[in-house]
Amino acid sequence: MNTVNVPKAIGGIGGWLDDRLGAANFVRRNMRKVFPDHWSFMLGEIALYSFVILLLTGTFLTFWFKPSMGHVIYEGPYGPLRGVLMSEAYASSLEISFEVRGGLLLRQIHHWAALLFLASMMVHMLRVFFTGAYRKPRELNWIIGILLLTLGLAEGVTGYILPDDLLSGAGLRISQGVAISLPLVGTYIQFFLFGGEYPGEDVISRFYSLHILLIPGILLALISAHMVLMWVQKHTQMPGKGSTNDRARGVPFYPSFMAKAGVYFLFALAVLVGLGTFAQINPIWLSGPFNPVDISAGSQPDWYMGILDGALRVMPAWEINAFGHTLPLSVIIPALVPLGVIMTGLALYPFIERWITGDKLEHHIADRPRNNPVRTSIGMAGITFYGVLWLIGANDEISANFHLSLFATTWFGRIGIFVLPLVAYLVTYRMCLGLQRKDAEIIAHGVESGVIKRLPHGEFIEVHVPADEDIEAHIRGKEAIPMIDAAETYGVPPSGRRGLLGRLRTRMSRAYGGEKIPLDAGHDTGHGEGHSKRHGHGDEPAAVGPASDEDTSLTR
Repeated sequence: MNTVNVPKAIGGIGGWLDDRLGAANFVRRNMRKVFPDHWSFMLGEIALYSFVILLLTGTFLTFWFKPSMGHVIYEGPYGPLRGVLMSEAYASSLEISFEVRGGLLLRQIHHWAALLFLASMMVHMLRVFFTGAYRKPRELNWIIGILLLTLGLAEGVTGYILPDDLLSGAGLRISQGVAISLPLVGTYIQFFLFGGEYPGEDVISRFYSLHILLIPGILLALISAHMVLMWVQKHTQMPGKGSTNDRARGVPFYPSFMAKAGVYFLFALAVLVGLGTFAQINPIWLSGPFNPVDISAGSQPDWYMGILDGALRVMPAWEINAFGHTLPLSVIIPALVPLGVIMTGLALYPFIERWITGDKLEHHIADRPRNNPVRTSIGMAGITFYGVLWLIGANDEISANFHLSLFATTWFGRIGIFVLPLVAYLVTYRMCLGLQRKDAEIIAHGVESGVIKRLPHGEFIEVHVPADEDIEAHIRGKEAIPMIDAAETYGVPPSGRRGLLGRLRTRMSRAYGGEKIPLDAGHDTGHGEGHSKRHGHGDEPAAVGPASDEDTSLTR
């Protein structure tokens, strides 16, 4: 019988639980679960920590916030607004900012945490996309991640409205305009949100219920499901020495990853507290209470909604009048199409890629983005599309500060959303191929040593030395992208490839898959005899050594 050394802390906890629940084996096994130690895998942790901070600070704010549109006259300490008629929601927000001890700090930390929560989710999603970590068996977790991002956007919008200041009121007016423009269901959505005609008396209380109860509850359930699936399926891991599809390599959950995660949480908290202390955000007292007849110049939404604002600004005035009804496409298209294309495309991508490549294998090794140039180029095109609309969301500020024509910036956005993603795709594709050629050159000829050698005939060359073993293993982790079998037999294609859809799939598979630049292609680039080559490398990574607290490898 094999003896396993268990840390005393785990053994004590396991023994205590086993005496009461019979769970010692479960605790011991999961406390030693392996987590990858690559920095990029901590991006998702930032989103989790931000969400925890949002819950804590939001709980504090609910003690004083009054979700009511009932009218009061302000008599608080802020002089410029004293005697002004405003809603109870806005008055209580001012009370939190100026009268509650620590209220302004907690309100600003809450706002900064919301921005970081959405930013970290987006960056984490991009990491998963570019490394192909959404592939089998993680498609379901990818879908959950898309839902989390969508709900995070909705949570941000509902919270943005609650202070009922002039800036949030402008955003609320846009939301109402989008809702009422939807055919058939628009009036029902408006009455559901506002309880009647805009602005009504119920919108703050209804958004408050959505913001603190419904959406956070769904987020908690989805985050729990996301974490459980991740725990069961295990993380992907970066290619390198000892990394295979059959073995997970990294550090144990206890004590290594637990200590790292605890410090990382404290670091994220310190950053948010620092931002809340020194970087003012959303000073609601400057804009004043919301009044439907007032407008604010230069108003901008939080960054995550900039894409919708930009889409509204670049969309031409276009509407259809038929059968006594008006269909305002200049509102419907910007509100539904840009984010709809991005979110739907992300949700369907794992299944589209699987259909194109015919790949039905499980993948536990993450791709380097350069090794799948088509996927990476599509991702950069999507980022560019998003970025152009986000930038045009501030075209009035850009025009005013850089003395540009507002007409010119608008047309730049209209053309740029079609041209710039295509340019980004082409440039990224060529860059990926160039980086693959560089990897092939390193495998074939090594890396520059900095040593200059003079040859007998007078030529000066730089001596190359073999690449470090870990670097070479990282490069050799590259795998050819699968393609469907479209081989013809006696000039006749397979039955599934004969129709229009079959031929299209075959062409797409050839363009998407295959080995673009093989690693042995570096041997074709002639270099001088100053290059020192290493021979006899296999494609299989080195065997994994004994497990330890800092380097653990377990069979999946």
